[in-house]
Formats: sequence, C-alpha cells, structure tokens
Amino acid sequence: MNLSRQIATHLESLRAAGIDFIPRGEPLVIQDAPLRVAAKQETRAAVPEQPSIAAPIDDAESRRTALAVLAKEIAPCNRCPELFATRTQTVFGVGPIDPQICFVGEAPGADEDRTGEPFVGRAGQLLDKIIAGALKMKRSEVYICNTIKCRPPSNRVPSPTERSNCREYFEEQIALVRPKFIVCLGATAAQNVLGSTLSIGRLRGLVHRYKEIPVICTYHPSAILREEPDTVLRKACWEDMKLLLGLMGRPVS
Repeated sequence: MNLSRQIATHLESLRAAGIDFIPRGEPLVIQDAPLRVAAKQETRAAVPEQPSIAAPIDDAESRRTALAVLAKEIAPCNRCPELFATRTQTVFGVGPIDPQICFVGEAPGADEDRTGEPFVGRAGQLLDKIIAGALKMKRSEVYICNTIKCRPPSNRVPSPTERSNCREYFEEQIALVRPKFIVCLGATAAQNVLGSTLSIGRLRGLVHRYKEIPVICTYHPSAILREEPDTVLRKACWEDMKLLLGLMGRPVS
C-alpha cells in the first residue's frame, strides 16, 4: 500500500470514529529556529572584550611630563634611611629630552645637595669646560644626572643597597630621556650603570652598552681636579671625548 492510500484509509477510520478536525501544529523548524538564534546570541554576549593595550609613551612632550612626575615621586623617597635623614633634597637631573649625550655621575655632592642640581660645584665647572671645549656643545644641550639621587654623608661611596634602591629610578629616567650616548663619570657611576666591578682604568677607552645605548667611561671631574698639576687624567679624558666624537660622527679638532 502506497503512502497516499495509507493516509486515505487512516482518515476514513478517524471519520468513522467521529473525529472531523485535526489541529495543525507549527513546523518544528519554526519552533527550533528562535532557540538556536538565542543560543548563538548568548554565546556572543558571554565572550569578554579583549583589554586594550596602552600605547607606550613615545612623543617628547608626554615623556617630558612623565619625567616631571618621576622627579616629584622621587622627592620624598625614604628607601635609604641614612640618606633620607641627612640629605637636604633629592637631586634628579637637568637637560633636554632626546639629547645626544647624557653625563652620569655617581651621587650628588654638597653643592648639589644644596641647590638640587647635579654638577654645579668645581667638578661641575670642569664638566662645563669639557662639554664646551672638547665637544663644542653647551651644557643646556646635554642631560646630566647621577645614579644615586641623594647625597651620601661626607660624600662617601654609595653602598650596594643604596645603589639597588635607586636603580629603578635611574632606569626609568634614562628610558624617558632617551639619550643617544651615555658618558659615565668615574668608577662608581660606570660600575653601577654597567653592572661591572672593573676599575675605571680598564673600563675607559672602550665602547660599552646600556640597553643598546653606547656608553663611554672616563674619569670623574673631581679626580681630574685632585691630580693637578699632573695632567695624566686630563689627557685620558680628552682621549675618551675623541672616542665619543668618533662615535657621533663628528670631526675631532
């Protein structure tokens, strides 16, 4: 018996039983479709949005602002109890953003602690002469700072703990300033920046690297002042500046 005949026979039997009306149901596909759509909508809503990645500070004005914020953050620092108790103020750094050269000393002295600016005493005056005489630049064209932002009592060498406490500040400072070259002044600054234990005599005359920035090491101006009238260190410093000028692609006069 084919399908049409089966249906006709079934309807006749229903009619014989007194059933004249059969309610029409909705197609399953109509009932299922909204459910499937709702399920998809719920799945999409449950997926969290991906967090946006903040763009790195790149433009000069933003970095200049961030540098000022960092200086204010450092000003009340008390990580080193002895330095906090004996300092007059922190000494952050001076100079432009994106300089050709950043000069780095070890820590502020008495004059720097009093004024709040690095290299302003006799050593600073000699540094100014080196900048103007050897490099033919102005002090205002270079960035000057120290690895330690507080003066150690009696200008003693900063302890390993003090250097470690200030390392974070120094690294952030250099990252914001972005110098093309770094000149470390003296053994303590050079050892701190480069993570070395070598003497300044063995570190100078070579090109080192700090986070891909070329680094030249030379004698601290204070050491040069102490050797007068001998000029051995003065001549060595001049040789180091000639090395720097060569790296910068500038003629040596």
